[in-house]
Amino acid sequence: MQGLGAALPVLLLLLLSAQLPRPAVAEQPPWAPGVERALDPSSRLAVGAARVALHNYNFHAASPSGLRALGQVRKATVKSIPGVGQKCYLQFTTEDYRSRENAGSCLATVLYPKKKSPPAVNIKCINTKDQKQIQEEDNRLYQKLKRQTKPITGSNIPDSFGNIEPALEPVWALAVAGSSYMMWEKSTEKVGYFMTQVKSVKQWMRKDDSLEFDYVILLHEMPTQEMISCHMRLIWLPGHPLKVKYTCDSENHRLEDGSGMESGSAAGIIREREENF
Repeated sequence: MQGLGAALPVLLLLLLSAQLPRPAVAEQPPWAPGVERALDPSSRLAVGAARVALHNYNFHAASPSGLRALGQVRKATVKSIPGVGQKCYLQFTTEDYRSRENAGSCLATVLYPKKKSPPAVNIKCINTKDQKQIQEEDNRLYQKLKRQTKPITGSNIPDSFGNIEPALEPVWALAVAGSSYMMWEKSTEKVGYFMTQVKSVKQWMRKDDSLEFDYVILLHEMPTQEMISCHMRLIWLPGHPLKVKYTCDSENHRLEDGSGMESGSAAGIIREREENF
């Protein structure tokens, strides 16, 4: 019986341990890498990512008549991808850039890479405006500009009262489309941009069918509230990608290329216009 008495404490310990609840396995927090989590649609990250997606859309659409502005973000989520960056998933409405009428809704993803490169955007939109109508408006605008016998020049568009001369509305719309490339490329998850004013614009008369303009543009950086001056050179022909090159004061005059302009033609433009910078 002595052996049995010695074994009782051990048996009691085994029975008690069997009845104790096992510790629960900790669930992965929603902010863990690779886990998609909900974003407040009105948060700076969600709204900023939606604007980046629209900058990308406006630039690639290359249509001064089809420009869109952000309406309202309806739904947003974000996922941190280890070694890659932060990816936002968005659903939002848009407005016509000029009339502010409903222009349709969009679905988009915006990846902010860890490496210093532009956000990667994938965007699909539903149009409320007929695409053929947009193309016809672009062609009318193009013909109006092409018939000019003297180069178009202008400054302070809009003026201090927010007004734009009707004759300068087409070059303003082209500035919005072209500057969308700048704002898309320069944006990060913490910094975004608005184009506030065309400080100056000058048209270069060309022998081919394209239209070419030199701009000095003011970008409003958020949330720093800085005003950044950028020089943009833009070439446009309806139905073709925009050709954009720019340099900003904050970038030590580093020339950036947008839209796949051939390096040879780009270099030619630089040599031809350098004295006019």
